[in-house]
Amino acid sequence: MKSVNQAVMKKDALPLITGKPVYTGDLAPKDCLIVKALRSPHARAIVRSVNKTAALKVPGIECILTAEDAPKKRFTIAGQTYPELSPYDRLILDKQIRFVGDPVALVAGKDAACVDKALRMIKVDYEVQEPLLDFRQAVDNPIVVHPEDDWNPMVPVGGDNKRNIIAQDKEDWGDVDGTFADSDVIVDHVYHTKQAQQSMMEPFQAFTELDPYGRLVIVSSTQIPFHVRRIVATALEIPKSRVRVIKPRIGGGFGAKQTAVMECYPALVTMVTGKRAYMLYTREESQTVSSPRHEAEIHVRIGASKEGHIRVISVEALWNGGAYSDHSPTTVTLAGHKSIPVYNHTEAFRFNYTAVYSNTIAAGAYRGYGATQGLFAVESAVNELAEKLGIDPVTLRLKNIVHEGDVMPAYFNETARSCNLEACLMRTLELIDWKHNYPRRVLPNGKIRAAGLALAMQGSAISNVDVASATIKVNDDGFYTLDIGATDMGTGCDTILAQIAAEALECPVDEVVTHGVDTDTSPYDSGSYASSTTYLTGMAVYKTCQTLIEKMKEKAARMLGDVKAEDLDFTGDAIIDRATGRQVTRKELGNAAMITNDIALEATETHFSPVSPPPYMAGAAVVDVDPGTGEITLVDYAAVVDCGTVINPALARVQAEGGLVQGIGMTLTEDVIMDKRGRLQTNSFMQYRIPTRQDVCDIKVEFAPSYEPTGPYGAKSIGEIVINTPGPAIAEAVHQATGVYFRELPITAEKVYKGLKAKKEE
Repeated sequence: MKSVNQAVMKKDALPLITGKPVYTGDLAPKDCLIVKALRSPHARAIVRSVNKTAALKVPGIECILTAEDAPKKRFTIAGQTYPELSPYDRLILDKQIRFVGDPVALVAGKDAACVDKALRMIKVDYEVQEPLLDFRQAVDNPIVVHPEDDWNPMVPVGGDNKRNIIAQDKEDWGDVDGTFADSDVIVDHVYHTKQAQQSMMEPFQAFTELDPYGRLVIVSSTQIPFHVRRIVATALEIPKSRVRVIKPRIGGGFGAKQTAVMECYPALVTMVTGKRAYMLYTREESQTVSSPRHEAEIHVRIGASKEGHIRVISVEALWNGGAYSDHSPTTVTLAGHKSIPVYNHTEAFRFNYTAVYSNTIAAGAYRGYGATQGLFAVESAVNELAEKLGIDPVTLRLKNIVHEGDVMPAYFNETARSCNLEACLMRTLELIDWKHNYPRRVLPNGKIRAAGLALAMQGSAISNVDVASATIKVNDDGFYTLDIGATDMGTGCDTILAQIAAEALECPVDEVVTHGVDTDTSPYDSGSYASSTTYLTGMAVYKTCQTLIEKMKEKAARMLGDVKAEDLDFTGDAIIDRATGRQVTRKELGNAAMITNDIALEATETHFSPVSPPPYMAGAAVVDVDPGTGEITLVDYAAVVDCGTVINPALARVQAEGGLVQGIGMTLTEDVIMDKRGRLQTNSFMQYRIPTRQDVCDIKVEFAPSYEPTGPYGAKSIGEIVINTPGPAIAEAVHQATGVYFRELPITAEKVYKGLKAKKEE
């Protein structure tokens, strides 16, 4: 392969590193109204009145909008394919406040200074109510977060707003209770993961305007342009034909921008005033009123034989959706479906889940999308099972893990057509020097060095739901333009999809020009989420290339005269008659298409997949623990990924390393703290510590490729799976060093110190 499996430089590398104006904020016109939100200090309240008289007198203020000025139709901001699984439970502005930071009013003015002054002058009369802050007490609590009668589930997901239930389901396969009763050893524990913030470099931002035809144009840093079009049109109660969404470069998303967190606000201002409007979230807003990972409590039970055969697994997940449903109905399903199948030889399994409302920040999508929480719980339980059985955790896994060709009952009965998990595991052990570091040893300085291990699987797009499309055309002199609806959020998909096209069209990658997303002109794509772009959009690109080649042959046949298209070969540079050797070059073909032509050298194809082939991964950590202080130092981390054929090794490695660092941060340093009033205390990077280069060791990443027959050139996804192993691997390493189990993330020095102290007092 000439283009695929090559380390091609990102197409946008030079403009990014040279500081060219490519982001939303760079492109916003200077005459935009600045929009900011007045936010509630209370977790639950009713807005009795908003006195904006004094604020409206501030010079430069254009308008102040409240619930009285906003549409009354409920919608969801979850970026999901229609009909969304999330109930419609939001208004743009609502009198019922549901969490600290819920917007009460929007202020728009000529500059930030006048808007800030006006915000301070608005007087709000609240009827403060008791909030529901503990999600464990949400179901059937007398405090109802969404008492409204127009709560609207588009799809039945087991929700009941009057019981604070967003979604709920139960699934049993096999004789679960009987198998537990017959198991020699049972592990039974509850695991807790706190909320986590995506912490992307570029905050949420968008600007809006009306074009000369009165259509609303939204330029937004979003992963879901087509969904934003639908969401905003629904919220504003205007036809979708009146909304156009354009996506510039994105400074990171990691799932946060799979939610239309703030686009409705400047859009409403523009529709009311007719003027351009721009909104940029502060870092505090990005931390406290955005769409973080769900807090989760997961009860895991595993039953096994004394020889180490895992016979039955039960996963019961309780999900804190927060104030609005958003991504809760979809993320919670991954807690079991992306963890139980790793151990595919069980005789039975159970997966029950409940996602609930509370008066806390609404949770959304974050890399890993629910699998992260589930895998922390299940992998931690498997490590505990190994110790209880007296079996090495590697041996236990080798007895039970999924292999290629297996049918996976817990993964919608899909077949693992490509699976190199065992090779991932064995190579990871070599990279981490497992035999030397596991289980533990005391160092000369008194610290204890230990190792831990975890496995993971994810998926590639949402089967039978998500859709991807691509359009490719031949231009004069024969170069290609590739139009996609998928969103490059820094991952390099513009480059990767061009590589797939170049491989199929047998041309250099530089001869494929990739165009980003404009909902008016781009072919439809569900969006860049669910690890879908390389796998799903990549196949759409491949199919489009095949169609285009046939059209090129048809055009060349007419140019050559007495020859049929099926008698021609495409070589990349030319179309050649097999019988005579006559040819039409690609340059001649492109130029000929511009005169007396009735064959458009352009093709569009769309693709969906009935399966979602999982990538697999093994990860291992080595830590040093100071028994005197509880301090944890990550000494080494190694990971090996099976993502099928690696399209671009350089970009895949960056994806893997970045995801691992995020997983390390969630495990060790990123701690969300909320006070008794529901106010987040970790509202900046001073309190919410994401890892820096100094906090992270050199991470070793390798690939153990398989070949996925349903993916482009055998490729699967890599974007999400890479975040999933650090939590359980590091937790196990800390356990081996201390003898204490840590079943809650993050694992801080304080928790380790207290755990060691409690152990000494036993």
